[in-house]
Amino acid sequence: MIVLKVDMVVKPGTEEKCREYIHILQENSRQEPGCMLYIGHQSTEDSRKFMFYEQYRDHAALEAHRNAPYFQQYVNAGLDTIMEERSRDLYRAVE
Repeated sequence: MIVLKVDMVVKPGTEEKCREYIHILQENSRQEPGCMLYIGHQSTEDSRKFMFYEQYRDHAALEAHRNAPYFQQYVNAGLDTIMEERSRDLYRAVE
């Protein structure tokens, strides 16, 4: 299993649009066979800060997610257009 954590800060005034994108991405991503968990979060202290916590069976499942048509539409042509900052961290479970 691998875990992807994505932290992002969106432009002022785009918080609602970000929440819309997150709802769409959650709905679609959770149906992927290799996706074990996919949750978007909004900071309770700064409404412009969001975070995704994602679990995938393996790297192939993560790549399938990144190549999905809705990812292209709602991340590349959606979230990327309203973000000011983003960082990604990839983890592996300690067993």
